Amino acid sequence: MTQNIEDSVVWLTQDGYDQLKSELEHLKGPARAEITQRISDARDEGDLKENGGYHAAKDEQGKIEARIRQLEDMLRRAQVGETPKPGGKVEPGMKVSIKFAGDDEVETFLLGSRELLALDASVDIDVYSPQSPLGSAILGKKKGQKATYEAPNGKPVTVEIVAAEPFTG
Repeated sequence: MTQNIEDSVVWLTQDGYDQLKSELEHLKGPARAEITQRISDARDEGDLKENGGYHAAKDEQGKIEARIRQLEDMLRRAQVGETPKPGGKVEPGMKVSIKFAGDDEVETFLLGSRELLALDASVDIDVYSPQSPLGSAILGKKKGQKATYEAPNGKPVTVEIVAAEPFTG
């Protein structure tokens, strides 16, 4: 069963929610006012067909408005939870390390929302949704436990939880 992205929950810590809300308020207030002023100033310069400043400002306005819609949608779908406690239980907001059955290589990822990473571009970690096949299979598991989920090709995949700790960025 696939889930519509518009209907899926966005898992956020209170801090992550507050940061996205702050960004939204900035974009809807000062950023929107500034770009409107830049468009107005550029429009006053004359011929719009050859006015690079006007076109650049309109492009930026489009990006700001798209980000506002994205943030409003994310915040509407947000499920705010506590920052996970150390203890090794897999839950949203955890940095999880797993091993696939028959493989000694450890893969580490964030179980949560990409939106958390959008707040800090310096963080380079894969993100799996708690609603994904892997995410839903490992929810609630602890270090040393195994979980099996169905891969896109229909085959069962078994993983072992190596570690689970709160994601700190």
